[in-house]
Amino acid sequence: METLKKTCAHLFRCPNLMEGGKTVAEKVNLANPAALGLGGFALTTFILNVVNAGIIPAESLGMVFPMGLFYGGLGQFVAGMWDIKRGDIFGGTCFSSFGAFWIGLASMILLETAGVIPKVPPAGMAVFLIAWGIFTAYATIGALRISWGVTTVFVTLTLLFFLLAAGEFNPLIKTIAGYEGIFCALTAWYCSAGILINTIYKREIVPLGER
Repeated sequence: METLKKTCAHLFRCPNLMEGGKTVAEKVNLANPAALGLGGFALTTFILNVVNAGIIPAESLGMVFPMGLFYGGLGQFVAGMWDIKRGDIFGGTCFSSFGAFWIGLASMILLETAGVIPKVPPAGMAVFLIAWGIFTAYATIGALRISWGVTTVFVTLTLLFFLLAAGEFNPLIKTIAGYEGIFCALTAWYCSAGILINTIYKREIVPLGER
């Protein structure tokens, strides 16, 4: 029976099987998933806000939804789960949350387009965006302990949510939000590149202002 427990623990990494009174678990060394999470967030935010800024036609929104479901959505969500595995509560909470945000937003618009649910009016979208702005605002307090690069991402993202909420009622503000969102995306890409490049080269090539 003891041999069976050890075999099961090895094959399935079952944390509840005990060996000599101790939990049998294989320690896994996980790479930092933040480069993936920030990259997914940056790309999806960038292409959406290029549309919001009016740089390309509104008909281009079709390219945003697949990215919202898979790269900005699923990619960020699994990055968050891996961060939780690594014991990083900030990355785990934020990447998982924003991954779910993109999946939820893309699904909502696709369901509206298919006529499954009624179109959400501007007041409803404003509440939706303000709620995410509140979450991002208190997450920004945590970002202050990470790095200046990540702090910049969260400050600009907080502002973006509130601008987008106001933009539901004012086209000019929505355009301004689009340009601000492009800047937010660029800061996230910078952080993603910094984490990726610095990790590979094992030295700081891209300064992130880590605290």
